[in-house]
Amino acid sequence: MKSFAYSPLPGRVVFGAGRLREVAKEAAALGIRRALILCTPEQRALTEQVVSLLADSSSVAVAGIFDKAVMHVPIETVREARALAQEWGADGAITLGGGSTTGLGKAIALASGLPILAIPTTYAGSEMTPIYGITEAGLKTTGRDPKVLPRTVIYDPELTLTLPAGLSITSGINAIAHAVEGLYAPDANPVNSLMAEEGIAALAKALPVLRKDVNDLEARSQALYGAWLCGSVLGQVGMGLHHKLCHTLGGTFNLPHAETHTIVLPHAVAYNQAFAPEAMARVARALGPAKTPNSMNAASAAQGLFDLAADNGAPTSLQSLGLTQADLAHALDLALQNQYPNPRPLEREALQALLQDAFEGTRPTV
Repeated sequence: MKSFAYSPLPGRVVFGAGRLREVAKEAAALGIRRALILCTPEQRALTEQVVSLLADSSSVAVAGIFDKAVMHVPIETVREARALAQEWGADGAITLGGGSTTGLGKAIALASGLPILAIPTTYAGSEMTPIYGITEAGLKTTGRDPKVLPRTVIYDPELTLTLPAGLSITSGINAIAHAVEGLYAPDANPVNSLMAEEGIAALAKALPVLRKDVNDLEARSQALYGAWLCGSVLGQVGMGLHHKLCHTLGGTFNLPHAETHTIVLPHAVAYNQAFAPEAMARVARALGPAKTPNSMNAASAAQGLFDLAADNGAPTSLQSLGLTQADLAHALDLALQNQYPNPRPLEREALQALLQDAFEGTRPTV
């Protein structure tokens, strides 16, 4: 066995249908007395539900609601939210939603150190990581800081029942991407690898069910369980080429986050397949024999991920998201800057082919 280091991140996870009702108790346990509630405009109804639950508690008050969270966490939104948190005297944040809302909470905590109680409604996984990202002048900058790691996460599968089938699929494959890159990260370890494989398997099983029935609570629970595990992997290890490309494409061209991850992932896996065969075999095994007939064939990991998206109605080409052929050259130049650790060195010609395949939606081949 290879040598490794493992430093589990602190944090509390509360998982189960109906556990949202414990939000006041969990906030109070973090010492929050005046909560800033963050959400998107679309999550305002859920926010009112949380406000009602807090109103029944004598220990936690609502300092204010900021419902302007948007994807890629633009610096302008961050500055406005930080100013209001200070003006309203908030001593903690409750985030309701997906990665955009969690990311905004992290940006506030980065400057203030306020504790975060995260309540995810998608499968983004950001709630389990000390990773933050802020977009300014068309560039998304990411970093790690223990201050931004949510102290408590409430996973309530009932809150994901309103997530449309299409977004459920792309959000779930976005989560799978965290685990895939965790398997071949230079700081991977056996514990994370077990979580990664289990997380991929849970999502690969749940997503086709959700495509047929978004109200299947057991599938929702399985998907959220998988997202928790995949997010935990993301929080423990460094990311590689896939996340570099998605941060570049999302931050610079304002492409939708989950859809971009869904499209790029099979091609990033194909790019790395010969340089991380053990990791790719584990991905293929987790996806299951239905998608990968030869579970020990590294190539089947890339093809299995592509098929998981295509067979469940997810987009498979960057062109379908509005990217243009002319954008690819700029994306390539940016991807070659400040390179992430990756099993295979970033080679311009091969990376150009990767982006072209992702642009066209070509199924990966060996």
